[in-house]
Amino acid sequence: MTRERILFMCIHNSSRSQMAEGFFRNFYGEDYEVFSAGSDPGEINQTAVQVMDEIGIDISKHTTNSLKDYEGQEFDYVVTVCGNPYNACPFFVGGKKYFKKPFEDPSIFEGSETEKIEYFRGIRDEIGDWIQDLFNYQINGKVNGEGNICCDLDDEDICCDSDDDNCCEPQNKRTEDIGCSTTDNVSKLR
Repeated sequence: MTRERILFMCIHNSSRSQMAEGFFRNFYGEDYEVFSAGSDPGEINQTAVQVMDEIGIDISKHTTNSLKDYEGQEFDYVVTVCGNPYNACPFFVGGKKYFKKPFEDPSIFEGSETEKIEYFRGIRDEIGDWIQDLFNYQINGKVNGEGNICCDLDDEDICCDSDDDNCCEPQNKRTEDIGCSTTDNVSKLR
């Protein structure tokens, strides 16, 4: 059986996309081929490695990759985890479905070492929760008894089909309407 392929991307492939890859591999890696890359790859941020290790996910052996490494390849899902007003996120041609969720870049946070670690933990937890929502309500198409797809992603989240005329329009947030609920599974890992 061919496993579906998912690519997480941001600019440096050092923190956000690495944590997203780590979470997805940990939760769903048996069923998916999971990759991450950046438009201007750097080195893996050691604070990201540390805070992921705190919850039992080892990303220390991950490598940083350039989006150029994947040119010409197709992915079932391409997920962008950056895109704040102060930075431009990359775009990758070759995805069947695209998702975007802008997370703050923890590597640019300024503060004491303790404050920096706390900030990374916050971003880590946000990414972990969102990865599970993304899988459950968008990728896996979790439905309730009435056959409605649950969608509990923030209004900022973008999901689109590459064949969809309305590509990259915000999705409906209908969780409350159809009785779906989510849990904070990241906190359960601790």
